[in-house]
Amino acid sequence: MLKRVVFIWGKEEIIKDMTALLRELEEKHVEAFVINAESDESVILNAGSTAWANENGSAETLYITDNALWQKRLWENKLPVIIYLHEENREENFMLAEYAIERIAEIELESLELAYLRLTGQPWTILTTNRCVIRETTIGDVESFYEIYQEPSITEYMEGLYADKEAETAYIQDYIKNIYRFYGYGMWTVLEKTDGKVIGRAGISWREGYDIPELGFVIGVPWQRQGYACEVCQAILAYGKEELGFTDFQALIMKGNEKSQALCEKLGFVYQETVEVDRVEYMRMILHYEQNVFINN
Repeated sequence: MLKRVVFIWGKEEIIKDMTALLRELEEKHVEAFVINAESDESVILNAGSTAWANENGSAETLYITDNALWQKRLWENKLPVIIYLHEENREENFMLAEYAIERIAEIELESLELAYLRLTGQPWTILTTNRCVIRETTIGDVESFYEIYQEPSITEYMEGLYADKEAETAYIQDYIKNIYRFYGYGMWTVLEKTDGKVIGRAGISWREGYDIPELGFVIGVPWQRQGYACEVCQAILAYGKEELGFTDFQALIMKGNEKSQALCEKLGFVYQETVEVDRVEYMRMILHYEQNVFINN
């Protein structure tokens, strides 16, 4: 959780554009420090509290600067930093900056919190349902995935995990880095809200050769036949429409997978065609979303 934002400015005129953001930070009880980039180093470091000494940024401090020297110092110390670009610093070398702001008057706290989580390697919580939390996958989820996928019925109709856990962990690391950071969505982890137990995976992804997003889901055997899959998938489809702007979805169901077919039909998907992927036949089902309701093609 973000508790502190330290602004390190070289251009003092920026402060007048920050009125709305500073007001929101105060209302949400997030500390804000606005410091001139030419100030004594100890002043800037003290504003960040213990974050400077902790390479994991556990002091929950986010830095924002328009000064290339300070961006470099913070980055070298593995501290989360966003740069602010304006007409006077665009020629400066902001080394390996992952996030940049151009109109600070339009920035809200929520955007800063999401950037802070990404910069510190923490997962985004995507949404919650009555019984579940859906969040980005972490390396710590891998062990739970193996517990879920060890059930033969899980891999009967879908691809399993890597036999080597190290390979699966490396795959998840790459997925977090390349998919979440590029798209902002993907396959997520599903947790039971009451105890935080990982019960499955679900999300939206893209399959090569197709031009609409695909719904994917798997719920562990102990939580099947309790409505979890339907609850989670309904929420994800709504999120895909309302937050991501998608109007069409597909689902590829391996022939014989009657449970998944029945669920997709309940969600409003209809059979479109039979396709072959890696020599395996799938039913391609389509859902069209229009006028605030799901309707069949």
